[in-house]
Amino acid sequence: MSKEPKEKKQDKKQLLEERAETRQIIGGNMNFAAAEAYKLLRTNLTFSLSGEEDACCVVGVTSSFRAEGKSVTAINLAYTLAEAQKRVLLLEGDMRLPTIARRLELNATPGLSNLLAGMCTWKECCQVYQSSTERKTVKVDVLVSGDVPPNPSELLGGQRMQLLVERLRQYYDFIIVDLPPVTAVADPIIACKIVDGMIIVVRADQTIRDAVSETVRQLRQIDARILGFVFNAAGEGGGGYYRGRRYYRKNYYRKYYKSYNYYGGYHGDYRSAQSAAEQKRNEKDHA
Repeated sequence: MSKEPKEKKQDKKQLLEERAETRQIIGGNMNFAAAEAYKLLRTNLTFSLSGEEDACCVVGVTSSFRAEGKSVTAINLAYTLAEAQKRVLLLEGDMRLPTIARRLELNATPGLSNLLAGMCTWKECCQVYQSSTERKTVKVDVLVSGDVPPNPSELLGGQRMQLLVERLRQYYDFIIVDLPPVTAVADPIIACKIVDGMIIVVRADQTIRDAVSETVRQLRQIDARILGFVFNAAGEGGGGYYRGRRYYRKNYYRKYYKSYNYYGGYHGDYRSAQSAAEQKRNEKDHA
């Protein structure tokens, strides 16, 4: 009997550790402080959309870069809304680097891309995430991204997507859409026409001010409605983002620029502008 390679065992162990860590920060497993923070977010969101009580609200969740916590924020926001007896659909609009199926331990396919391509029915691709505690059971309908398509932007901006969202509005109180980072691809900009507003996730000691400014600029350029910001992973001492023009270590950006190549690179002139700014600062340091 052949032995399992050491690399595969390590990968499985890492995957199990990631799943265990994810469970601790999602749904009913959130600690008291996190649960209260998401309830406050739910309240603020409700007030922001106070003129639309009887209509379904479609809310996009995005960020400037990857790994700022937008997907976890989208999941927990959907859970907290469902906890308040709302009919909620969590829709994964990031069809390039999907994570929701893995985080919620759901089937990765079929999903949104398969549904838009006419490869499956709604009943075949809609799944239910359920979290139970001693006091209650909370259920959230989930539509994962499905198979990675060659044309995510076209699918998000197509007529089938608009018709799908309009149809789903009849059955839900809230539709939370997890979208890619704004400075990575055009997908979230294209998706603005199907959402009622956008939430921008900012991560403490990681997000840079210029990136957030660029995110806001691009959204405002198309008259997108920005509902607010979520300051994620903030410790008791506060993060560096609001203290000034503080940048994270260079290796962080080199690491995630490689990941963004899969997104298709930056659109617009932001990347060249950022490089020019870094060069100018380096010249001042050596002067």
